[in-house]
Amino acid sequence: MPHNIAVLGSTGSIGTQTLDIISQFPDRFRATVLVAGGNVDMLIEQARAHRPALAVIADESKYLRLCEALSPLGIETAAGEGAIADAMERPDFDTVVTATVGYSGLLPTVRAIRAGKEIALANKETLVVAGELVTRLLAESTSKVIPVDSEHSAIYQCLAGEDPATVAKLIITASGGPFRTWTPEQTALATAAQALRHPRWSMGAKITIDSATMLNKAFEIIEARWLFGIAPDKIEAVVHPQSIVHSMVEFIDGAVKAQLGIPDMHLPIRYALGDATRLPSAERPLSLSDYASLTFEKPDPVKFPCLTLAHRALTEGGNTACIINAANEVAVAAFLKGKISFPGIYSAITEALEKIPHISSPSLDDYVATHHATVDRLSRHIG
Repeated sequence: MPHNIAVLGSTGSIGTQTLDIISQFPDRFRATVLVAGGNVDMLIEQARAHRPALAVIADESKYLRLCEALSPLGIETAAGEGAIADAMERPDFDTVVTATVGYSGLLPTVRAIRAGKEIALANKETLVVAGELVTRLLAESTSKVIPVDSEHSAIYQCLAGEDPATVAKLIITASGGPFRTWTPEQTALATAAQALRHPRWSMGAKITIDSATMLNKAFEIIEARWLFGIAPDKIEAVVHPQSIVHSMVEFIDGAVKAQLGIPDMHLPIRYALGDATRLPSAERPLSLSDYASLTFEKPDPVKFPCLTLAHRALTEGGNTACIINAANEVAVAAFLKGKISFPGIYSAITEALEKIPHISSPSLDDYVATHHATVDRLSRHIG
C-alpha cells in the first residue's frame, strides 16, 4: 500500500519537487491532499495528474474555478485558511509535507501534530514563530518531525546513531547569498532584481530575499535549537559559497561529521518522505573532483545584521521570534515592491521589536495576535 501524503504548498518549489518524487515512486507514495496558496491553474494541473482526494486553495476568490475544474473528476475541493487547517486532521493521509512560506504554516502544522501526523517540515517559520509551543505539543503527541530544509536534514543525518550528550556544536552552512562580496555601501543600493539572483539555489522570492539578508540563517539557528534540543550557544553559522557541505556536527572528542551533496532539494525531500530511509536516485551524484576547493568563512554581522537576530530571539524568548518573522514578511514584500531599501528590512524588524509588546510565555492565541499586530502596524508604515 502506498504511503499517503498531504502536500501543503504544492505549487511552490518544495511542493513541486515533492510531487516529482511521488511520481518517481508510485508504489511507495500517493498524494492524497494538495494545498496551494493562489496558483489555481497549477493546482488544477497537479490535481489532474495526481488525482488526490482533496484539493484546497487558500485564495477563496479562486475557489469557483477550482471547483468547476475538479468536481467532474470526483476530487473534493475547498478554500480558505480554515479549510487548510481542517484538512490536516483527515484520516486519509499519514504524512504532511509543510512547504508553505512564512507564518501560514503554523496553524496547519499545529493541527497536524494534534492529529498525530508525521511531518516533513520545510516551513522553518513554524518553529521560528512558536518553537517552544510546537515542541511541547510534539511531546504530547504521537506525531514526529523530519526536517526537509537541506541544513537541518544534514544535521539530522549526521546525528543518526549518535548520543546527543556528545554533541559539542551544530554548524549551519550558508551560501552567503548574492551580496557575500558586496560592501555595505553597495548593498544599501541593492535592487530587488539583484537580491533575487541567488548564486546556488533556485527558490521562491521570499526565501531568496531571506538568503540575501541572511535572516534565513538566523531562522535556521532558531529552528535547530528546537528541532534538536541544543543550547543556542552551541549553534553557529558559517559561510560556505559552494553549497556542497549542507551542515556539520562537531562532537566533544573533536570529530566533525558533515553531510555533502549537490545543491538539489530532491535529496532531503526523498530522505524525509522515506522516513530516514535512503531511496535510489537517477540524478547525478556529487563528484568532489568537480570542485577545486571547498571554502568556509565567518559571516560578517556588520554586513548581515539580520543574522544577529537569532541570538536576540533565543535570549529574549517568548514572542520575540514571532515579531521578527511577521515584520520580515511585511518588510520583504515592501522591498520587492521597491517601497523600502535593502537595509530597510533590518530597520523595519528592529522597529517592530521596539513597538510590539513582549509576551514571555505566549499561548497559541498570543502568537496569532502578535503576528497580526506586527503585520498591521508595519503595513500601515511601509506596506
